[in-house]
Amino acid sequence: MTLPARRAAVLGSPIAHSLSPALHNAAYAALGLDGWHYDRFEVDEAGLAGFVAGLGPEWAGLSLTMPLKRVLLDVADHVAPGAAAIGAGNTLVFSPDGSSAHNTDVTGIAESLRAAGAGSGRAVVLGAGGTAQAALAALHDLEADGIDVLVRDAGRADDLRETAARLGTEARVHAVLTDPAATADLLDGAAAVVSTLPAGAADAFAGARWRPGTVLLDAVYAPWPTVVAGGAAAAGATIVSGLEMLLRQAVAQVELMTGRPGPEAAMREALDAAVLARAGAH
Repeated sequence: MTLPARRAAVLGSPIAHSLSPALHNAAYAALGLDGWHYDRFEVDEAGLAGFVAGLGPEWAGLSLTMPLKRVLLDVADHVAPGAAAIGAGNTLVFSPDGSSAHNTDVTGIAESLRAAGAGSGRAVVLGAGGTAQAALAALHDLEADGIDVLVRDAGRADDLRETAARLGTEARVHAVLTDPAATADLLDGAAAVVSTLPAGAADAFAGARWRPGTVLLDAVYAPWPTVVAGGAAAAGATIVSGLEMLLRQAVAQVELMTGRPGPEAAMREALDAAVLARAGAH
């Protein structure tokens, strides 16, 4: 039986760097979903509602990256409980009942940290955006023993505080990212650190007092290793690349969009090949 052609894509701004097409198209091939195709489109917050409104019935779903993770909830017909609690999403799935927003970043972060051996001690999140909100939920799921959130401006962390309240967890917000020494004090001894800062923004913390036993997940994956990941690794910390988070959240997205378990092995192979190809092009 020939299945109808379906489409999906990742949206964001900037988006040219995204490796999501390699992951999802590999999944479709492994699942035998002939005619399915996954693209990327440059879309900003102001353009999201119009883009979604213009999609036809062949669309199965969308992946949403920065800066669309919060505004996604405003354009979805339905919001899954997890995404509603977090206040941000990264997946929009279409069905005859309308569109539904989900957040698979939580799965990606939690599974990546668990696989790296992150314990249930004190955790630190760098940043306060949509990915940081998902990190808060993941660390809550992992039963972290207290969560410190490090930001530049505490006044811009209201959405994150609201996420913590909905989750029933405490997030201690510290406006210290402009002070490397104060940031280093709070990083010292953390069991898990999740950096959701953009490329280069965490470089100043490479020389913090990283310790063996700390697990650092840096959501940035290009260029890799990041400066902060290199510094933490040199001190004996366990490093998790944003590529691992990307893979694991994409596996969950594939299942939401296709109704079939995401083929992790095939997707990991495609991701590794895409990273190598990109490295060779530079």
